[in-house]
Amino acid sequence: MLKRFLLCALLPALAVAGGSNYTVAPGVSRPAGKIREWNVPTPKFARDPAPAPDGRIYIAVMAGNRLARFDPATERFEEWELPAGTRPHGLVVDERGTVWMTGNGNGTLLEIPFSNGQPQAMKAHPTPSGGTPHTIVFDGRDTLWFTNQSANKVTRYQRGSGRMEEFSTRDGPYGLAIDRDGNVWFCQASGQRVGRIDVRSGKITEIDLGAGSLPRRIAAAPDNTLWVVRYGDGKLTHIDAARQSIMKTYAMPAGPQGNPYAVTVDGAGKVWANEISVDTVSLLDPLTGKFQVFSLPTSNEGIRKMIVDAKGRLWYMGSHSGKLGVVQ
Repeated sequence: MLKRFLLCALLPALAVAGGSNYTVAPGVSRPAGKIREWNVPTPKFARDPAPAPDGRIYIAVMAGNRLARFDPATERFEEWELPAGTRPHGLVVDERGTVWMTGNGNGTLLEIPFSNGQPQAMKAHPTPSGGTPHTIVFDGRDTLWFTNQSANKVTRYQRGSGRMEEFSTRDGPYGLAIDRDGNVWFCQASGQRVGRIDVRSGKITEIDLGAGSLPRRIAAAPDNTLWVVRYGDGKLTHIDAARQSIMKTYAMPAGPQGNPYAVTVDGAGKVWANEISVDTVSLLDPLTGKFQVFSLPTSNEGIRKMIVDAKGRLWYMGSHSGKLGVVQ
């Protein structure tokens, strides 16, 4: 009985680890405004940084068809070639150090185990519908979820059994996150909506964000709420996961033309979002409703994904600039 109680108490913490549901629980951000950037060795539309349990940052080099890794302690990069045609989009590192990447170019989920810091035999798991696998998250236990944009699917992959199951949706599913109860939320960018998969029944419901919202990314917060960036109208929407309803919508600092793209949440529930058109990242404190804005050192960064590491630092990848950056 005690063992079961402890497991149940642990599950919610695992489910929201990393703001956008990565393995590493995010620290609390207390930025002093110091920003540093490093040139990625192969700057061919590198994207979607992900933290590993050992503190290193992994990156999908989409056009270069590579996996890159950055060690903040040594400030050095390593890169590895991927199977031909993978064209990786998103990635996540599980608690074992295995890297999971979505093969946007060949309709696969790529599994890359590591031993002694080096990749072992890579295994590509074909998706039932092919398509263009997109953003991926991990529930902290056994299940990986990813969107498949062109196939209009959200896919569940269970590591233990190797079973892959697809859920049909519409309007190009994009970013996704998992709430505290294990339900999956995803952005329907062209449909101006956020979808939700009930993990127990498989039923899909939707929340309409309104014409012109164009939601891109969504992130889970420690209080079982979710945050959605609205690329189309420059806003940030707060959703109550339990009630499945919108709590509040904030206007981002740069206004309707800022085009917010990436979002993540720190360990205290503060929200990081970027505005891709003006090369800024902002930190919202929901308790005060105020944004702290940081101008980035490079123009035309092209940030499409950000994460908060265990120390509370914000990591971003400039897909246009070819620079990995950190705000601390």
